[in-house]
Amino acid sequence: MDFNRFRWTREPESYKIGQEKIEIVTKPYTDLWQRTYYHFQNDNAPVLQMETEERYFSFVVRTEFGESHHRFDQCGIVMYLDSENWLKASVEYENEKYQHLGSVVTNNGYSDWATTEIGASVKSMWYRFSRREEDYCIECSEDGVTFHQMRICHMSAAAGKIRFGIYACSPEESSFKAVFSGLQMTDCQWKAHDGQQPDE
Repeated sequence: MDFNRFRWTREPESYKIGQEKIEIVTKPYTDLWQRTYYHFQNDNAPVLQMETEERYFSFVVRTEFGESHHRFDQCGIVMYLDSENWLKASVEYENEKYQHLGSVVTNNGYSDWATTEIGASVKSMWYRFSRREEDYCIECSEDGVTFHQMRICHMSAAAGKIRFGIYACSPEESSFKAVFSGLQMTDCQWKAHDGQQPDE
């Protein structure tokens, strides 16, 4: 991908953009979350995105987080429209035994969080973010070949031009280097549903 198409929504103090990879060093107390469960709001994570009006596409990226070491350290994919409408997927460090592989969808200022536990030894993850009109699919892969569905969602605010890309943050007192590589935009890999027909 042409990294010149990407723009910072929030620029981190420390980062490096090379020909084949992007590195972001997180700062403490940076996060994306809105209200749900404990009414906490934080909207200051570095976000690097490109714009498109394409209605059918997939975006793939590999994340490496070998330095993550503190609760909630995370990096992954994002579609950030504004502070109250966005989605993200990442691996969030929890402790020396396990991490949370999960996704957050925020509609109209309220976030959810869907997760599954994976081993703390996992230090790399691929993501594939796909769009079919106003519906979106997030998938993950440990090898960049076989992807597994994490989330299908509808984003009411994402009907036309959208922005999507990568992010990294450390919600607590921590900092680590996140590395992103293998970025590519392809034809939509999320195939049309072949089961029930739409209601008339």
